[in-house]
Amino acid sequence: MAHPNSFGARATLDVGGKSYRIWRLDALKDHGFDPGRLPYGLKILLENLLRTEDGVAVRADEIRALAGWDPAAQPSREIAFTPARVVLQDFTGVPALVDLAAMRDAMRALGGQPDRINPLAPVELVIDHSVIVDDFGHNQSFRRNQEIEYRRNVERYKFLRWGQTAFDNFRVVPPDTGIVHQVNLEHLARGVFTRDADGVTEAYPDTCVGTDSHTPMVNGLGVVAWGVGGIEAEAAMLGQPISMLIPRVVGFKLSGALPEGTTATDLVLTITDLLRKHGVVGKFVEFYGPGVAAVPLANRATIGNMSPEYGSTISIFPIDEETLAYLRFTGRPEEQVALVEAYAKAQGLWHDPAHEPQYSERLELDLSTVVPSIAGPKRPQDRIPLTEAKPALAKSLAALPGAPQSNPAVVRLPDAGEFPIDHGAVVIAAITSCTNTSNPAVMMAAGLLAKKAVERGLRRKPWVKTSLAPGSRVVTDYYEKAGLTAYMDQLGFNLVGYGCTTCIGNSGPLIPEVSEAVRANDLAVVSVLSGNRNFEGRIHAEVKLNYLMSPPLVVAYALAGTMDIDLFNDPLGRDAEGRDVHLRDLWPSAEEIQAVIRSCISSDMYTRGYESVFDGGELWRGLDTPEGSLFDWQDDSTYVRNPPYFQGMPRQPQPVSDIRGARVLALLGDSVTTDHISPAGSIGKDTPAGQYLREQGVEPQDFNSLGSRRGNHEVMIRGTFANVRLRNQIAPGTEGGWTRDFTRDGAPVATIFEASQNYLKAGTPLVILAGKEYGSGSSRDWAAKGTVLLGVRAVIAESYERIHRSNLIGMGVLPLQFPEGQNAASLGIRGKETFEIIGVEAFNGGVTPETVRVRAGDIEFDALVRIDTPTEAAYYRHGGILQYALRQLLE
Repeated sequence: MAHPNSFGARATLDVGGKSYRIWRLDALKDHGFDPGRLPYGLKILLENLLRTEDGVAVRADEIRALAGWDPAAQPSREIAFTPARVVLQDFTGVPALVDLAAMRDAMRALGGQPDRINPLAPVELVIDHSVIVDDFGHNQSFRRNQEIEYRRNVERYKFLRWGQTAFDNFRVVPPDTGIVHQVNLEHLARGVFTRDADGVTEAYPDTCVGTDSHTPMVNGLGVVAWGVGGIEAEAAMLGQPISMLIPRVVGFKLSGALPEGTTATDLVLTITDLLRKHGVVGKFVEFYGPGVAAVPLANRATIGNMSPEYGSTISIFPIDEETLAYLRFTGRPEEQVALVEAYAKAQGLWHDPAHEPQYSERLELDLSTVVPSIAGPKRPQDRIPLTEAKPALAKSLAALPGAPQSNPAVVRLPDAGEFPIDHGAVVIAAITSCTNTSNPAVMMAAGLLAKKAVERGLRRKPWVKTSLAPGSRVVTDYYEKAGLTAYMDQLGFNLVGYGCTTCIGNSGPLIPEVSEAVRANDLAVVSVLSGNRNFEGRIHAEVKLNYLMSPPLVVAYALAGTMDIDLFNDPLGRDAEGRDVHLRDLWPSAEEIQAVIRSCISSDMYTRGYESVFDGGELWRGLDTPEGSLFDWQDDSTYVRNPPYFQGMPRQPQPVSDIRGARVLALLGDSVTTDHISPAGSIGKDTPAGQYLREQGVEPQDFNSLGSRRGNHEVMIRGTFANVRLRNQIAPGTEGGWTRDFTRDGAPVATIFEASQNYLKAGTPLVILAGKEYGSGSSRDWAAKGTVLLGVRAVIAESYERIHRSNLIGMGVLPLQFPEGQNAASLGIRGKETFEIIGVEAFNGGVTPETVRVRAGDIEFDALVRIDTPTEAAYYRHGGILQYALRQLLE
């Protein structure tokens, strides 16, 4: 279809003797609009619409609506956003590739051409979530963890290698390279994207969606990018635009500079606290003002990375000199850097600290007011000033069930002797996650603190499991050059792998003797990590309290061995002469840190580190790779199975129907996250997933993690709603994946999986009832996939997190909302009732009803239908986004 070019925006940009076709924003001035007043992020969306206008998905009316954006208006206008590229990690990437392979089979079954199923947008998958900290604390830990990782995941890795050859536009970054977001920041992000079209080279903003909620990390580079569910990402890969409402934009003005002794982690925890309290869910956040220049690119990326923790879609910094300097520093070609600069200035995307765009809301922060902080014990937005850490621990312990009193246990460790540990003992200290390991300042601070500690004779406490899992190999390069590796090793922070470990729940087992003492004495022990996620049950099933903090503080708490310490006044230990050693004695100054960075980090480290990033090492290259355009599914595979989404799928969608005779599978409270819903972490041998694997002949030591088995729906549905900290109110007195089975006499307590299977056999549809912020947390497709495969037809919640609501629709589950100010308790619903949901059939006439009538026993109310756009309604009518995309390609 010819491009209408309704606003005459097509133009040419010459850079370094090369011409590019661009779509100029200032062309809209001739049509009565002033794009200069728009926030940076909306300018990127506006260019996207100008360039993709086709008269169908993108019409002139949508362009006018965005160009004439009213900052005071509530979001109501739908637009279609087409990202330049898609980024995947392997936990979410494997099921995405499984679905594409299954779609090829379905295309053939429906009489179409299987090879039409290909990513239409460039897709890059980084294998980074599969390494587990099985081995730690010595110089062979990385090699041993790598060997275990390949042994466990060989089926998955062969499948990904097949995908690399079978699909066009699909590239894989092999294991042991780095974390997806740091690789994206340091190498994959382009700043300005180019492609050949109609014999000319087009230039346009680099935009991206990713299947990890921390995709906004590249917002620090001025790249509009956010996390979506795997389901939505698959549709984007298949050429479907992402439907979204024009958002409200929060302007966040920065001034001043960080004071001595504070870190980027302190800054990001402060911003997370402020934005969470302000309320930015589903909004764009944009940083501007004179303080922006004082925020290094790595700090900007750290702030962007935490977007899902305060709920914004993006948290972006406009392009400026700091952006260009980082692109050069990380080895981007000079031609690319020149294009980014020229394009940004030509399109009004260059940051002018004196210019204040129009914003829906405004916040301000003087950077000089930031203080050292941590966050926990179970949510990243719960910031605690470091000065209050000790009393905050006492308060958290008192709030635990049973308010545990002091209960020391003696731990006998080989080669270390006997030690007492009590509530508040630190049992995991992990420098991990993309948030901080991409930031040389905080990593150097950790290394320098370790050096000073070793020189004063301090060592980590022997009950602490320590680990270092950098986001890229560049970190170990500059640690080596700075001479800091040896000191980190002496404190037990040996390299364990390059990937997402503790933060995703891949902590591995605790020290066995410590684990035994924790369980025997029911100790409330602690993890400290430099990550971005600390939700209940996520880090480790035996660890009840989890705190986020900067890498140097992780080292400090490993030395202390307990959170029950005042780091400002209590000593961390004693030196060889018996003198107290305090944190202030070890903390490096900003000048010390910068001096080491200047002398030990160079651009060629990034150039060398990424020059063969897609090739992999010997283990990867030596994999036996399947061939052919259709995948040869193996019936005995416990990792990769053909999913049931397309079985019996007709060429035309069947009418949707009202929901009758439904039962409640789970009645949940507020802040139930996708970490409570989605299968993640380790697999217990007596859990439904563990029992299934044992039936398939898999020994417990080879169970691997739930995340690694996301390509097997049989494992995943057994792990859905199975988090050890889930509290289902219709099964009082239980914790974990339990419910009541109303298909059996007396409605006995059963596992959620077992009950769901009985409901499915009885033909009984299921509903989930929930409170506020349902589905907050990571953008996990399996939180929605598992829900639908358990037989859930609808969810009724007080409010939703953006991505999870979208994912439910993408799997054909109806998201409903209780009336304003109401919930299950206020309506008198106890979860024992039989439900009817009437009015759903209006969708068949092309109408999206505002409400539907819900009957729960004798209780009736009107539930708000949270299908917010016509495109979402189309997905729901088709039974899901994948079925919709497949039918579109079939025709």
